[in-house]
Amino acid sequence: IAAAADAWARGAAALPKPWQPQKPVLPVEGMRNVLITSALPYVNNVPHLGNIIGCVLSADTFARYCRLRNWNTLYVCGTDEYGTATETKAVEEGLTPQEICDKYNAIHTDIYRWFDISFDCFGRTTTQSQTTIAQDIFQRLLARGFLLQDTVEQLRCEGCQRFLADRFVEGTCPFCNYEEARGDQCDKCGKLINAVELKSPQCKLCRGVPIVKPTHHLFLDLPKLEQQLEAWLEQSWATGDWTANARYITRSWIRDGLKPRCITRDLKWGTPVPLDGFRDKVFYVWFDAPIGYLSITANYTDQWERWWKNPQQ
Repeated sequence: IAAAADAWARGAAALPKPWQPQKPVLPVEGMRNVLITSALPYVNNVPHLGNIIGCVLSADTFARYCRLRNWNTLYVCGTDEYGTATETKAVEEGLTPQEICDKYNAIHTDIYRWFDISFDCFGRTTTQSQTTIAQDIFQRLLARGFLLQDTVEQLRCEGCQRFLADRFVEGTCPFCNYEEARGDQCDKCGKLINAVELKSPQCKLCRGVPIVKPTHHLFLDLPKLEQQLEAWLEQSWATGDWTANARYITRSWIRDGLKPRCITRDLKWGTPVPLDGFRDKVFYVWFDAPIGYLSITANYTDQWERWWKNPQQ
């Protein structure tokens, strides 16, 4: 209180000069460097106030606060553009997935500009940087033995001649009986779902009843990471500021034991899988999308690793 009163008495002229970072904004030795991301909005809709309040506005407020504190701050975001939601929207509007992404990325960009959101970079995930970084992470996982191959039973619509991944199929949740569960998760109870577990499944495109067929996929070997993750979580829970909900959900996954998680899909729209036998598949959007934070930074600056691989600063 005494310090605040003293600063007030000395007036604005005595305040430190505002920090003007160079462009692009890069970490500076000896300064407090802050990298801020807000959740990547999905590209298949027009943002509304709830979307902005949910993540973008709070991150923007924090970014402005950090800049006022003269902290060297980079704030990045962008549209999440791969996955079945884009394909289903493209079918609805009679456009290609790329045209849908181009259309809605422009809408998102204009809306955030109108709200004066102070992004240093607002990008997108359908870029060459995304492909390069995602495939590099995949190759590192493969080389270190963190991937499995397995044949799985999947739903296939014979009328549409396609496997029904994720949002291409809807049915009743086997856990809570929610009638609009998707083929990868239930939005009501939050459980992860394999599409063949859905009760009364329907093809989202033609409303036909799918059949079950085998297909070969790649899995992230999460059980191999479980012990290391559990130790990290215990430390993070003790020292971090986790919400009660985040703690509860994470504990339930650990308590039930991590399961191998499929990271490939029988789709065309996505980051290609760079491995023989799987080159007709793409990465599952939840493997691909979080890498968007890195690739958007990489499109902003070719020195992106100074932000993402530089814990000392």
